[in-house]
Amino acid sequence: MEGTVAGATPHVDPAPQDCLGATSLVDSEHPAVVAFVRQHAGAGTDQKRAVALYYAVRDGFRYDPYRVDLSPAGMRASAVLTLGYGWCVTKAALLAAACRAVGIPARLGYADVRNHLSTQRMRESMQTDVFAWHGYTDIWLDGAWRKATPAFNIELCERFGLLPLEFDGVADSIYHPFDRSGNRHMEYILQRGSYADMPLEAILATFRDVYPRWLEAQGTSSGLAAQSFQADVARETGAA
Repeated sequence: MEGTVAGATPHVDPAPQDCLGATSLVDSEHPAVVAFVRQHAGAGTDQKRAVALYYAVRDGFRYDPYRVDLSPAGMRASAVLTLGYGWCVTKAALLAAACRAVGIPARLGYADVRNHLSTQRMRESMQTDVFAWHGYTDIWLDGAWRKATPAFNIELCERFGLLPLEFDGVADSIYHPFDRSGNRHMEYILQRGSYADMPLEAILATFRDVYPRWLEAQGTSSGLAAQSFQADVARETGAA
């Protein structure tokens, strides 16, 4: 995961002790987050609980990049629980919130990726295959940060022929460069750093600049919200 943002002020990633409390968007004290953790974290070591929470977030909530809402209400970790779906940024926030709720330090990491998993509708709307501010979670386990990427649920991976991202609490869980057939899948091209809370203003500014056709006017909602990502995936993979 190479590269930094050219001309940007050097960013200092937060320390573990600064990644334990609830924030505006990583709302780990929200009743829905607390209930989710009680249901899925289980007992045992931090590693075991973090792994259990990873799979609960990865497969419990459908990945949907069409229904993106960049308002604070739409980007809070707890929103994924309310909606039943999310995308890489919000699912990473939920995993971070869940970890913090059981006392495990967790922060939000971001990178720009060249994404070869998209639909025709997305490519036409975004006018690029580069996804800025792709989100993942840094989890502090056994004295080190471990990267976890809970974005793509298992059903989506099977439909697209992707290798699902596993997480064992030891090795980093980041996107594979190739899919099951050996085709190019994902390439990390720019590292944006890690944060204790979601840098929503910066994300929104980048999206408005890079994806002017994706966001509705100067609003915060995706212009694809009325469309069905699942239906497009089914049609393009021959499963419709």
